[in-house]
Amino acid sequence: MRYLEPIVFINGKVKYPITLDPGVWIFDDRKVEIDTYFHADRAEVNELEEYTIAASKHWQKEIQEGATLPPTLKTERKFEKQRLMEGTFGIPFEPFFNNAEPESGVTEVLVTTADNELTFPVEVALQFFLGFSKDGKPLKVTEGGPLEIYFGDASNLENPIKNVRSFTIK
Repeated sequence: MRYLEPIVFINGKVKYPITLDPGVWIFDDRKVEIDTYFHADRAEVNELEEYTIAASKHWQKEIQEGATLPPTLKTERKFEKQRLMEGTFGIPFEPFFNNAEPESGVTEVLVTTADNELTFPVEVALQFFLGFSKDGKPLKVTEGGPLEIYFGDASNLENPIKNVRSFTIK
């Protein structure tokens, strides 16, 4: 019988074994569009300097062109709904790993998929980005879901690890 449960487990040498349900992550504030996560400039920025520059540009524009009305809340909701309905999202693995509270001295994470078992050093696993939706729809178990693993360096962006079933901390 084929595995059809859309849940994933974190177990092994952890204080708290965790059951993950990727189907509800669309409501999680930690979700990020995959394109944004891997293609955004992650350079450290000086927030005060960025704010000052943005405020200066805003005031300069208002002086030259006059004030523009901000978008309404209804427009913002419509945009967010459209983004959720069309986006491809993922979430970092590290918070889930930390919440499981691994025992001291763990060195590996065994990833079990429908067809394979892959072992990664903890340092690599902490950089995993877990894809859970594509084009606004959850990844189906029959189509490579419920999770796909992308490496933190995006080296497998075109060919993620599919059919993830569990993470065993060793």
